[in-house]
Amino acid sequence: MTVRAQPRAGAVPPRAPLAMPTRPLAPFAPRHRLAQGGRVHAARAVAFGGAAGLSVLGFTQMSQVFGNESSTLLQTLLLALFTVTFGWIALSATQALAAAFAAPPPPDDGGAASGCGAGRTAILMPVYNEDPAATCAALQAMGEGIAQRGLGDAFEIFVLSDTTDPAVWVRETACHAALRRALHGKMQVWYRRRKRNIGRKAGNLRDFVEGWGARYDHMLVLDADSLMDPDTVIALAHRMAVAPRLGILQTVPVLAGGRTVFARLQEFAGRVYGPVIARGVSAWQGRDGNYWGHNAIIRTAAFAQCCGLPELPGRSPFGGHVLSHDFVEAALIRRGGWEVRMDPDLGGSWEGAPQTLLDLAARDRRWAQGNLQHAAVLGAPGLAWANRAHFLIGIGSYLMSSVWLALLVTGGLLTGQSLIYEREYFSDGPQLFPHWPVFDAERMMWLLALSMALLFLPKITGIVRALVLPALRRSFGGGWRILGGAALEVVLSALIAPVLMLFQVRQVVEILAGRDGGWSAQSRDAADMPWRRAIAAHVGQVALGTAALVAVVILAPAQIVWLAPVLVGLVLAPVLSRQTGRVADGTLGRLLWIPEDRNVPEVARRCAALKAAYVNAAGVSPADLLSDQTLAAIHLDARMDDQAPDMVTGGSGGTDLDLVTGAAKLAAASHPDEALSWLSPAETRAVLGDGPALRRACARFSDSTAGAPARRGA
Repeated sequence: MTVRAQPRAGAVPPRAPLAMPTRPLAPFAPRHRLAQGGRVHAARAVAFGGAAGLSVLGFTQMSQVFGNESSTLLQTLLLALFTVTFGWIALSATQALAAAFAAPPPPDDGGAASGCGAGRTAILMPVYNEDPAATCAALQAMGEGIAQRGLGDAFEIFVLSDTTDPAVWVRETACHAALRRALHGKMQVWYRRRKRNIGRKAGNLRDFVEGWGARYDHMLVLDADSLMDPDTVIALAHRMAVAPRLGILQTVPVLAGGRTVFARLQEFAGRVYGPVIARGVSAWQGRDGNYWGHNAIIRTAAFAQCCGLPELPGRSPFGGHVLSHDFVEAALIRRGGWEVRMDPDLGGSWEGAPQTLLDLAARDRRWAQGNLQHAAVLGAPGLAWANRAHFLIGIGSYLMSSVWLALLVTGGLLTGQSLIYEREYFSDGPQLFPHWPVFDAERMMWLLALSMALLFLPKITGIVRALVLPALRRSFGGGWRILGGAALEVVLSALIAPVLMLFQVRQVVEILAGRDGGWSAQSRDAADMPWRRAIAAHVGQVALGTAALVAVVILAPAQIVWLAPVLVGLVLAPVLSRQTGRVADGTLGRLLWIPEDRNVPEVARRCAALKAAYVNAAGVSPADLLSDQTLAAIHLDARMDDQAPDMVTGGSGGTDLDLVTGAAKLAAASHPDEALSWLSPAETRAVLGDGPALRRACARFSDSTAGAPARRGA
């Protein structure tokens, strides 16, 4: 796809500001209550009442396992940890059972196909140092499909860039120009890059609302790896239009497009087990729903009214800007009287999965900090209790690894205690019979069996669903492929679980110690992991697993059967990490295929073809801009317009020292590559964003590179 100059129409539309005041968490007027149907109340009774009842059952049964030994400190601690763990597993199972009370999908009145009354929707793609070829290919595929259905005028694409890497920035502007040309006459395409990344993604969205929010009735928020079927996009806009009190409508994105074994494991699990869990969550949350930050449509006016996030008091990692903003935005918009809903019947919504175990751990580090930060929001007045439940579940999802590890350690200490210390069966006083220790092994086995049944219930329910629905069974390639893929997923997930446990424990410790995780771009590409990196990343886990294995073999060999999955997973962590991070091919890869692999959706097929077509635009470099006036003009056309300063951050004001020093270095250099080697990243950004400085450089360097081979993207 060649990048050519085009008449300037403005990188952004005329300003249409919409006030978005900061909303303090407290004080606040009582929230607006929404009536929930009988199905929702029944689902809540099953999900939370069932989990509470099972937790009580687990506590009472476990307390009887030790009999007269239950008063020791370690056994009391073990009882507490077991109860928490058992309750968490029970909640996962009862949420799946709550799916039986899921509401039927809203009736199709035919309006979605025509787009009647949908208003104008902005398709927002916030990006931060992402691959612009991938994001623009997805946007073009979606835009073409919507335009083919005659609704191109009802939607506009808006790329919201927070990119800081100059090399990525110039590729973004080149790809944006190509995207704009491709959709010319079909759909409007806009591009906006902030100079300062205040507030991260939440700040980026707020900047958009305060600059152009009044132009749009709705905004469809995507992630850089999002892809949606055009019919789904249209249906979202229609459902929003016909429900005037609906503030957020969330789809259930399906993981797809992964190339490694690890990514395909997640995709298979999500495709088989995910629908049951999603229907259960949708059933109990009702109109008090949650928002996952992407693949969801939002009523712009409601978002502006309710979701101006405050800075949390204190220092990072708990204070400062809200990191996992989506949960908080859902809670605030619900507190403002708007409905938040998830419609699991809407298909055609996809996102990418982390390609390796280390990629997942890096992503979890960001998510863990954001979820633990919700502890500061949990007690805010006026929130619906269902939103507080979402906060607690999010916090618990990262703390449970620490609870599980503490449970294993406590169990090990109890075993060691029983081996080291000699029991006293007779006291010093008068005693007719010995004080025999009591341990109810039969009850313990029953509890273990119940725990495993609850743990596997969502998986079994999902497998049965996939097997009994003929169309779904065929889409996976038949029942034997479903069973084979599920068996492989269970085994590998069991081995990987203890590795993830230790990663999450370390993350929680770092966060509680005050270490901020920062904000880094996600790795989305598949590449073979060097052995050196795999060993270095997992050496601590291998050491811990090996030491525990030796101790168990020497001191309690009978326990090896129960601890084998944990210990083997830790000892083999580098092997698991590297081998599951390799491209899935052959029989193993096909066993984990999902329906989207066997019957690629049209929008995904088009997206893949377009990504290859963006290769020229994505090959533009800063050196190209310094020596090619045409490419420089294209880049400057896509920069921030003078009439649209950063609404959140304010104007830069004063003298830009990076621009002054950068321009001086450009003037002293004899070649673009030499100039770039002298410039810092901040100076490079300043020069590339300044029209006069970039044009002067082009005038100088275009002559010095006239005999060089033509640069890519020209």
